[in-house]
Amino acid sequence: MSEEEILSSKFGAQTIFALRHTGEICGSNGLPLTPKSIGILGTSQILKTLKHPHLASYLDFIRGKHERLMIVSEFDKTSLKLRYNKNGSATKIAHQVLQALNYLNQNGIVHRMLSPDNILMSENGDVKLFNYGLYHMTNNGIDVEFPIGSIKYTAPEVLLSTFNSNYYSGSKVDVWSLGIILTEIIFGKELWPSLKLSQCLRKVLSLIYCDDVLSRIARESDSVIIYQDMEPALKNFLELCLQIDPRQRGIPQDLLKHKVFAGMSSSFDSEFEDLDLIENKGHPLNSWHFHELYYLWQLAGGDVHTDLKRNGLIKTKPPILSMPSLILLEGMSFGHVKDPSRRMDLKVVPLSLETLTVRLKHLPFNAYYPLIETKSHLIEDFEDGDKGSDNLPLIIRERDTEYQFKRIVLFRRLLQGYPYTRALLCHEASKDIPPYYRGKVWAALLNVKGDIERQYISIDKETPIPTDRQIEVDIPRCHQYNELLSSKAGHLKLKRILKAWVVSSKQYVYWQGLDSLCAPFLFLNFNNEARAFACFSAFIPKYLHNFFLKDNSAVIKEYLAKFAHLIAYHDPVLANHLLEINFVPELFAIPWFLTMFSHVFPLHKIFHLWDKLLLGDSSYPLFIGLAVLQQLRDTLLSSGFNECILLFSDLPEVDIEGCVVISSQLYADTPQSITFRKFQLKSTDEPAYVLTDTTLMEIQKETNPRLSVSDFLQLFKTKETRSNILIVDARSDAEYANMSVPGSINIPFDSINFEKDVFNGIPSSPELSVLINNKGKIIIVIAQTAPEASKVCSFLTLSDFPKICFLHGGIESLHSSGVLAPVLI
Repeated sequence: MSEEEILSSKFGAQTIFALRHTGEICGSNGLPLTPKSIGILGTSQILKTLKHPHLASYLDFIRGKHERLMIVSEFDKTSLKLRYNKNGSATKIAHQVLQALNYLNQNGIVHRMLSPDNILMSENGDVKLFNYGLYHMTNNGIDVEFPIGSIKYTAPEVLLSTFNSNYYSGSKVDVWSLGIILTEIIFGKELWPSLKLSQCLRKVLSLIYCDDVLSRIARESDSVIIYQDMEPALKNFLELCLQIDPRQRGIPQDLLKHKVFAGMSSSFDSEFEDLDLIENKGHPLNSWHFHELYYLWQLAGGDVHTDLKRNGLIKTKPPILSMPSLILLEGMSFGHVKDPSRRMDLKVVPLSLETLTVRLKHLPFNAYYPLIETKSHLIEDFEDGDKGSDNLPLIIRERDTEYQFKRIVLFRRLLQGYPYTRALLCHEASKDIPPYYRGKVWAALLNVKGDIERQYISIDKETPIPTDRQIEVDIPRCHQYNELLSSKAGHLKLKRILKAWVVSSKQYVYWQGLDSLCAPFLFLNFNNEARAFACFSAFIPKYLHNFFLKDNSAVIKEYLAKFAHLIAYHDPVLANHLLEINFVPELFAIPWFLTMFSHVFPLHKIFHLWDKLLLGDSSYPLFIGLAVLQQLRDTLLSSGFNECILLFSDLPEVDIEGCVVISSQLYADTPQSITFRKFQLKSTDEPAYVLTDTTLMEIQKETNPRLSVSDFLQLFKTKETRSNILIVDARSDAEYANMSVPGSINIPFDSINFEKDVFNGIPSSPELSVLINNKGKIIIVIAQTAPEASKVCSFLTLSDFPKICFLHGGIESLHSSGVLAPVLI
């Protein structure tokens, strides 16, 4: 890439302090009060979604120590300069600012800090509003110690309502500010430049008693001639902006229709809100999303805290110097010196993107535009360069700038083609999912499509329902270590999604654990409740079908029985030990599967776990549970019942990447019918297993899984798998000789002493030697009846034989298969 192609995107960072709680540290519900900085963090997230050509995009909000918040946004050092053109530039600026204000008002946001410093200008004279979210994110200024606004440009009613806690500014305060700014531009001078803050405050308040604000400002600023020469339409517009009575003042939506803007377009197509408004000039990264660039900048070593500290906006102070002189038992403190750094300082520190451009400098141009459907020998070398990265640990791949760059480019293209590219998305997701696009990729893997926004809006989420109380109790305990989910905004969003699910799923009831199940989807789609709800609603039928019925005992019992079968199948030593100490899955595995491990592991581990889970079928969670047990295996084998209870009450550290690898291997090595459940959601592409005639009582009594005829035939007839199975026929000698599976061995049921182990319980014979020598292969037991087959399987499992199962339906199920033959003597 040419060094002359400079990246035009620029970012800036600011820092503010939230108000600290004083006195009590717990609320009326007995829970600790949520820090106001967390409240600001949750409220501010919606600002990231605002996209308009005349708004500087917000990119990130970071919470630091001592209630500090760092704000990252699009930024340009060039702000609004005084302009002397009476009509041209002033009219253009007014029109663009009003467009931006109208868009903010439509999203329920008031600027309240409109001033020349907060209007950025591009080289071609277009403007972008800056700092427009501060009033909204701070709960209308309540959650910070400083006032929101610049005195000179603040509407008089705002100053008069300083001590009215019930006052909230509306859109008309920004119109007043715009009027003052335009007056300065047209008059060509700054108003009241020599006045101190208190004098400026009195000056603004003195305008309350003035009938014509514009003419008075003209007289006081020696601009009467300019005022008299002003076009009538422009004068009328300014007078509408500078009405003392807010009821007579215009609003942005109406002012855009003013005749002063005749011939100017005020439309902004909402269909393009998701597109980036960056000019595609010079460097290819100029066409990227601001949020994508910021994400890569962080991976390349960018650190907002470090840049702010380097520029003096973050100063450290010895803790001993911050201690108060007196602290009362009630929590009040006295005598501590107020930290001057906590005052409002909206100085912006530019963030250099040089590190990112240097890091990506070596990438060829075609790396920015990969081919998906078509391959070319011209880019084979570039693609081959990724093969080394594929073998790196996942945690390293997620922090590698170049690798994530390539994955973001690829997944962006695939998501743009969804749902037609879903197969390719699944294929690439099997390698890994870039964290930046995880929320959208999960939605694609769950086959979420259609007008999900309209569907979500149509659900009544406000009418009180009986489960409201339980939901309100559960939410404050759900992943509250996470700053977004612990915020008030996070609580409200989680409650709405859960209520929407309860209302739209009439056949189900609310169970504890649903909040934990919903949390990962909400976190990844914090600003898109509809997508979070759609993912949540698609996830439950696929993996937890009928788990949330009012009476779900049969569903859960079958699931846990299948889990016990799977443990016995893959790890008979562990299964025998757990059975010996009577530590059954009912004692530890219910919260695992009811929440798909989201109640057990922190969110960052759930993301990697569910990346793989969403690629599997409804049985995959069973293998994850088994993989967790495998990591705890040594501890479990050396523990008794009480020790196991303590172990699972506070689960030790689990290597999630290792868990994913183990579960994938176990899943691949297990015939599908072994984990078949009668209560799982039936799928059109699912094999037709004839296992539905078994009862729950039979499944619970059996210690080993059943194998379907279709899986048996596939294993038997496939050359690659035929050598990995051993068939043990437990029927009588006569029955075996009459008709049996070729290659099977005959160990009659009546010849086995079930009180002993395999070595002593089966008479010495060539069949016994074959059985022992094939330990580790899939051993399929065929008997006259299912109870006999199950007993033989248990016998082998107690002797630590892995991969033991029995054929469902017995020898009769193979009569029409063509594989049976008489034994030749």
